Amino acid sequence: MSEKKVYQMYINGQFISKNETIPVINPSDKQVISYIPKGTKEDVAKAVDAAYEAQKSWEKLPAIQRASYLKKIAQKIRDNVDILAKTITEEQGKVLGLATVEVNFTADYIDYMAEWARRYEGEVLQSDRPNENIFLFKLPVGVAAGILPWNFPFFLIARKLAPALLTGNTIVIKPSTDTPNNAFEFAKLVDEIDLPKGVFNLVSGSGSEIGNALAENEKVGIVSFTGSVPTGVKIMEAAAKNVTRVSLELGGKAPAIVMGDANIDLAVEAIKNSRVINNGQVCNCAERVYVHKSIEKEFTQKMIKAMSATTYGNPLKEEVDMGPLINEAAIKHVQSLVDGAVKEGATVVTGGKIASRDDGFYYEPTVITNVKQNMKIIHEEIFGPVLPIVTFETFDEAIAMANDSEYGLTSSIYTQNIDLAMRACKEIKFGETYINRENFEAMQGFHAGWRKSGIGGADGKHGLEEFLQKKIVYLQYDMNKQN
Repeated sequence: MSEKKVYQMYINGQFISKNETIPVINPSDKQVISYIPKGTKEDVAKAVDAAYEAQKSWEKLPAIQRASYLKKIAQKIRDNVDILAKTITEEQGKVLGLATVEVNFTADYIDYMAEWARRYEGEVLQSDRPNENIFLFKLPVGVAAGILPWNFPFFLIARKLAPALLTGNTIVIKPSTDTPNNAFEFAKLVDEIDLPKGVFNLVSGSGSEIGNALAENEKVGIVSFTGSVPTGVKIMEAAAKNVTRVSLELGGKAPAIVMGDANIDLAVEAIKNSRVINNGQVCNCAERVYVHKSIEKEFTQKMIKAMSATTYGNPLKEEVDMGPLINEAAIKHVQSLVDGAVKEGATVVTGGKIASRDDGFYYEPTVITNVKQNMKIIHEEIFGPVLPIVTFETFDEAIAMANDSEYGLTSSIYTQNIDLAMRACKEIKFGETYINRENFEAMQGFHAGWRKSGIGGADGKHGLEEFLQKKIVYLQYDMNKQN
């Protein structure tokens, strides 16, 4: 895939070129692989206008008909798994096997959301008055703006598009400039089906211009964003001008608690896999580990062995466990956190530095011990294959340290004690808690963060309802009327 592609935006059912473009870099070798349009505020306005007009007729279709379009999209994805997976791997550095899983899961997710066509429903409420019915309708919000991250770029298209379209909304998608190619390939597939013009639109460009223009557009009914806390705050500020609804999945700093009675081998495997999946760049995977002192030595030795055995390299050319980080800024951020921890007294027991190769943004799988709760590496998101380990003596101490975070997305605990597991369910203040398994959510669950990890959520019935608004109708009728 060495040929440099030049992509086009997709607005109102048409592909649109721009004179100004943005290069897309392959993080595995630092080479330019494509050019994408540098969109403008005017392009955003056109896309939103198209979506706004299309939504008027789109919401009038029965949900089962809207679902039929989603099923066509899912099938198109399945027919193009290989090219989509390679596109993701080339632009993001994700290992090809995981990219393939992402593509297949995306198709399954779209089909899953399509199945809700006959299932989401309103309510009939009891009235205090005679001869009156109270109806609660669940109606589309209107135009949805989906602003995507770069770490699971293809799946996040579906996470926003599928529930939005199914419930009668139209959508404008803005991909990350780091990983936009998969979104443009997706637009090509959408163009091959008979989806009405304007229902799906794709605009590319800088987040500061395109993302902000989407968030402050008065015709946008909801902004669904996945990404960093600072960007999420800016989106909220822009959306506040029109009191536009926002749904935000932001950063994470997931704690993993390993109790003294834990199955150590299971914990090591799950936490290690959670830490290196997608090259350590997943907001819901283990970012810090709390290990009971009674098993500290055994756990740490096994974790060092597991992390040291992790292979990395160009995922399109090598059979590896892990690829590169997304860009130079990311790798510098990881290194600064590791260096800072060492200066504060922590010990790097394996890894701890940028890989000695000049072809990509590779970082060595790293384990750090002698870490204290007050260190920066425990509180700031790493987003790389680095695992800091803290020890504890009591369950209460572990819970307190786990909750000592401005984030609140995911968490996990490893124990054979059902009482402790149930206490953890109540006492760990995070949107998700995984018990004796890796941190990875199900499409029928609800993926939502607390505190600075976000507002609202995605997946399942509750994620679907992010794109619906409620309307109450009071209907009085005359029981004596004869004609």
